[in-house]
Amino acid sequence: MNELIIELSEINPREFFGQHNVNIELLKKYFPKLKIVARGNKIKVFGDEDLLEEFDKRFNMLMDHFGKFNKLDENVIERVLTSQSKEDYETPVESGEVLVHGVSGRMIRPQTANQRKLVDLMRKNDMVFAIGPAGTGKTYTGVALAVKALKEKQVKRIILTRPAVEAGENLGFLPGDLKEKLDPYMQPLYDALRDMIPPERLENFIENGTIQIAPLAFMRGRTLDNAFVILDEAQNTTHAQMKMFLTRMGKNAKFMVTGDPGQIDLPRRVVSGLKEAILVLKDVSGVGIIYLDDKDVIRHRLVKEIIAAYKTIEND
Repeated sequence: MNELIIELSEINPREFFGQHNVNIELLKKYFPKLKIVARGNKIKVFGDEDLLEEFDKRFNMLMDHFGKFNKLDENVIERVLTSQSKEDYETPVESGEVLVHGVSGRMIRPQTANQRKLVDLMRKNDMVFAIGPAGTGKTYTGVALAVKALKEKQVKRIILTRPAVEAGENLGFLPGDLKEKLDPYMQPLYDALRDMIPPERLENFIENGTIQIAPLAFMRGRTLDNAFVILDEAQNTTHAQMKMFLTRMGKNAKFMVTGDPGQIDLPRRVVSGLKEAILVLKDVSGVGIIYLDDKDVIRHRLVKEIIAAYKTIEND
């Protein structure tokens, strides 16, 4: 049996290995045919030569990352261990880009290579479709870009909208005033904004109309100038709704459309406006389309496994 010894000479082993050696346990999961022993500042690995070479390569990538950012978590480890190249796992954190400084000085950045591509695509196009499953950061990255554009005075207002399809856009049966009826459907948008704008200022923005959060039906008949507009959960739009929304675009406007074609709540035989739009507009200049996948999921690690598990039955 072959042996590989790696010494961590300029890295704090306790921080690199993680509490209770959690990062070493992740390595064992990805290299089940290797025996991995961590003691002091050394890693000893036993196994076939080919696997040891691959382990050495990946481990050095992890050490490079930790050396730059003094941080290693399960998302980074997974990206490094499953990536085809350095570009695949390097995040915009490594490029130093901050989209916006959020509440309590939190630096909000894209977290994956595809999120970085989404940011670049939004710079180059006035309309972008971001397609992908839950947890890939489509909406959150979009809201960060909108807040950035507002802070830098590139636009005068932010408009966030969703089709309230679960209630058929007929919200009359719900208790409370209009805002109270709509809030449950708009909550993910509020959550993102609260990370990025202090509560009092956010409240003022909403009260004076600088930030507007409304169901898609409220967009009808409007011309949206000088605005960053996000249509979220767009897989639940119909042909007519999507066409109506896209034709609201006014001067100096940025439109972003996000959705997951795998989670359509429309009645059967009703074609998703999102699916149709990305086919119709794929060759239109000024329209960008990006597909995010389970590698971009930055929620709990189980979310990735859940998405993968459902893929197997959906593809059957």
